[in-house]
Amino acid sequence: MEIVKEFSRFAYEYNKYNMIQKEVARRLASYVPKGIYNKILDLGSGDGAIYNAFNHNDIKFNKFVAFDFSKEMLSIHPENEYIQKICMDFNQSSSFSIFKKNEFDLLISSSALQWSNNLLNLLRTIAPLAKEHYFSFFTANTFRTLHKTANITSPIYTKSDLIKALDKVFNYEMEVVEYTLDFNSVHEMLKYIKRSGISGGVERLSYKQTKYLLENYPLGYLEFEVLFVKVI
Repeated sequence: MEIVKEFSRFAYEYNKYNMIQKEVARRLASYVPKGIYNKILDLGSGDGAIYNAFNHNDIKFNKFVAFDFSKEMLSIHPENEYIQKICMDFNQSSSFSIFKKNEFDLLISSSALQWSNNLLNLLRTIAPLAKEHYFSFFTANTFRTLHKTANITSPIYTKSDLIKALDKVFNYEMEVVEYTLDFNSVHEMLKYIKRSGISGGVERLSYKQTKYLLENYPLGYLEFEVLFVKVI
């Protein structure tokens, strides 16, 4: 799967390029009430942004399961006696057969599930696993001006598609947050996209598209749109 290669190839450079993901994880973690949880599942845990945000927010737990499809990303996730690392693909429903109904007090996923092959099926699969759920999704409006300039379509779900899937599974509260990230040049911008993991390697620009972007991209920043969800 191309997304895995893109995330894994740059895993050890990831901390330099994932500032938006870290900010999103911090915001999502702020939705979670402070307290002690018996068992937490972090779906698409990456290098540990949620784990670190929980520690900063004084959210305690007896067991933290870091679930990710990249061995390289999991290798740089924090380790201690409270953390269990599981390397599996959330696009395979069989990956969740190891868990029981309501096994987790809390299931959280930050900046990951927008890459699911079938979001509705995934949400239906993970809904019974936990008592509480918190999600953040990058939407198709992320890089919207770049996509428009290059005349390409975003590889991730639109906000309306995300909401449509969520509506069929959960009752929830949501918030949409837009971010921008400034760059000195379009070249730096494209380098960031390649190494940040947000592009996921799904939509690769041709030489002609890249050249056109370098000459015609009208902004000095990238746009991001994130949908935050608290299941109620």
